[in-house]
Amino acid sequence: MTTPDPSRALEGLVVLDLTRVRAGPTCCRVLADFGADVIKVEAPPGVDPNEFMSGPRHGYDMQNLHRNKRSLTLNLKRPEGRDVFLRLVETADVVVENFRPDVKDRLGIDYESLRQVNKRIILASISGFGQTGPYRDRAGFDQIAQGMGGLMWVTGLPGQGPVRAGVAVADSAAGLYAATGILVALQERERSGEGQWVHTSLLQAQIALCDFQAALYLVDGEVPGQAGNEHPYSTPMGVVATADGFINIGVGGEGHWANFCRAIERPDLLEDPQFATQADRFRNRPKLREILAEVFRQRGSAEWLERLERERVPAGPIYHMDEVFADPQVQHLGIAAPVRHPARGDIRVVGQPVQLSRTPAAVVSAVPDPGEHTDEVLARAGYGAGDIERLRRAGVV
Repeated sequence: MTTPDPSRALEGLVVLDLTRVRAGPTCCRVLADFGADVIKVEAPPGVDPNEFMSGPRHGYDMQNLHRNKRSLTLNLKRPEGRDVFLRLVETADVVVENFRPDVKDRLGIDYESLRQVNKRIILASISGFGQTGPYRDRAGFDQIAQGMGGLMWVTGLPGQGPVRAGVAVADSAAGLYAATGILVALQERERSGEGQWVHTSLLQAQIALCDFQAALYLVDGEVPGQAGNEHPYSTPMGVVATADGFINIGVGGEGHWANFCRAIERPDLLEDPQFATQADRFRNRPKLREILAEVFRQRGSAEWLERLERERVPAGPIYHMDEVFADPQVQHLGIAAPVRHPARGDIRVVGQPVQLSRTPAAVVSAVPDPGEHTDEVLARAGYGAGDIERLRRAGVV
């Protein structure tokens, strides 16, 4: 396996990564994949009772979230550990953390403390519910944010009861919003010469992702319900059962509707006043759904997809994960990024979904062992070999 060259997009940017679980690591992964020097600061073994919240060190989740980083072990609960961290802050650009908001205050690594050391530092904080307010100190988890952010009452079949999304929507979105905030703050720093505190939360990210459902309530005062596999206002759009499986269809307007009727060999539907306009079709959706269910049962998924594609009607297969990565378009996009791990051998992780023409993201190294780079990181910060050995004997690193 050939190792790609590191991205140069964020070359020279030094990030101190205090994150764990998913939201924070998602943020730091963006920066690392685009070439930042991300130093994963983690507690020495046995100090953090929650160190395995992302699973085993060589497990799939850790491999996917923490590639392209260096690892420094540091006990921030010890005064000497805080001193070491603040020394690293002197020459760093960004600190990312996703502790409960009160934790950084107790550790003495809040924004004002960091700013006293380096006025250019950018602190990015990701919490469950925000840095202030009545829920400030609550621990946040993705599913809790999905429920409080409105997602679970617009997911699932009507009458089914609340349903969580099958992926960590709030966690991942909060990480991506934090990365966006960091990049904005870095650009602003070029003008002002000063850093700032960037913060977001799982709750804010989840509400933002609800987007038009949230806007429907805020603008029109209407509470959206569960739509299942149907689109909230366009039809026919969603899942249909075929002779051998399921496919998605998307008929968005009158042009698509005419093409769709040709593809399914039902020109009579074009003349039916019940389905003459988008509003008519939506109003009579149960009747249309019943007609289409009978039509689509007559042929297999592959034949329907070919017919719909021929008539330029949006449609697509519904894959299991193994089928996702077997698809020729997915393979062409290169979203499965290969990397070599010393223990697991050649593996693949999920690559960055945004492409840059000159400085693309690259996955160049697997997850380091805990503390693998402690000596070199501390040496770069000015610690001598004797100092490092003293810190190690004292349990600080």
